[in-house]
Amino acid sequence: MSADGLALNRAVAEPGWRSPRLTPSLAEVYRTVPVAAGGWWRKLLAFSGPGYLVAVGYMDPGNWATDLAGGSRFGYELLSVVLIANLVAILLQGLSAKLGIVTGRDLAQACRDHYSRPVNLMLWVVCELAIAACDLAEVIGSAIGLNLLFGIPLPWGIGITALDVLLVLYLQHRGFRLIEAVVLVLITTIACCFLFEIVISRPSWAGIAAGFVPRRTVLTDRTELYIAMGILGATVMPHNLYLHSSIVQTRAYEETTPGRRMAVRFAFLDSTIALTLALAINAAILVVAAATFHVSGHAEVAEIQQAYRLLTPLLGVGGASTVFALALLASGQNSTLTGTLAGQIVMEGFLNIRIRPWLRRLITRGIAIVPAALTAIFFGESGTARLLILSQVILSVQLSFAVFPLVRFTSERAKMGAFVNSRWLVALAYGVAVGIAVLNVWLLVETVRGT
Repeated sequence: MSADGLALNRAVAEPGWRSPRLTPSLAEVYRTVPVAAGGWWRKLLAFSGPGYLVAVGYMDPGNWATDLAGGSRFGYELLSVVLIANLVAILLQGLSAKLGIVTGRDLAQACRDHYSRPVNLMLWVVCELAIAACDLAEVIGSAIGLNLLFGIPLPWGIGITALDVLLVLYLQHRGFRLIEAVVLVLITTIACCFLFEIVISRPSWAGIAAGFVPRRTVLTDRTELYIAMGILGATVMPHNLYLHSSIVQTRAYEETTPGRRMAVRFAFLDSTIALTLALAINAAILVVAAATFHVSGHAEVAEIQQAYRLLTPLLGVGGASTVFALALLASGQNSTLTGTLAGQIVMEGFLNIRIRPWLRRLITRGIAIVPAALTAIFFGESGTARLLILSQVILSVQLSFAVFPLVRFTSERAKMGAFVNSRWLVALAYGVAVGIAVLNVWLLVETVRGT
């Protein structure tokens, strides 16, 4: 679409919305990826990419802590929770992609149009806190990876992570497909590392199969329920909903009803395939912890550094710990790329303010580096581990502030037209939203009580 055509579209308010559409977030890459005419596979390839950027948030260092704790303490039992969390993620990311494709608005822009200014400011603040919390997990995870691989002290490693802003800026100027390619390479690295870990840990395949069946003990055992809520809170990332609704608009699909219907279908396939890979990686982390630590009586392993130190001695295979640390470093760097994009989308969408990407990145990374560095200096490894878990609690509290608007917008016929959620989907989506809210409130209360 030409710039004049885009400006004309933005000048006319659409049914169901109070204001004309804003200039799209990430305007420099808006509709820059062509959708080739041809068969089913060519279209799937054209739409493949955004789902993998979203999937990164479901395998970041914050997930590692909860998966390690669950596997080492309860064996394979919490695999069912990992599966349920992933199914919830597939549902919500599908709704997010549909919102962006059908309305031409990302979730932040939709909130700005629908809610009053005070409500929007509140939503923006809590979303910025969530992004800072996610960045905090990435900083700590990358610093731990550098420490384990190269012996770099945690405070120095935290400082080094500030340099990744240069990588993000370089990739943004080279095109969106390059960002997607780099993310896919890092995800593949993580997957290969854990495939190696699973092979050498020799898990019980019967135990794994049984672990995917939900158990009553998850609800009746207080400690098991607490860790299960941590897995749920660490899995579904709020900023991913804002991110996905924007980056699906990088595809140059036809802005007609058939064109949008095709785009929604392939975007859902893309995110479902990518999130299934994220499920496999999260399950692999828990399985390795169960097969290595739980069966050997090391049920107390809940910190990444502990897992690193014990892997090689317990498995008796040289390099097991090194491969584990390499996967962690790849995880932290991967999340850095998507966190930067999400921050830009949120600021532009809620406030309609554009600032230079390098300045936006430095502000976000500075907010994360200061508490991480102070904690590493004064409290060491145990302090950074607790801070990592706290970052996931902050994320879980913010999640409902993104989920409820998303479900509401995609369930309103005035906004979505023929693409409005069906009745069963509305009931399912609101049930998930309420369930997330209740569980995250419980998680917050239990964390404050110090359980």
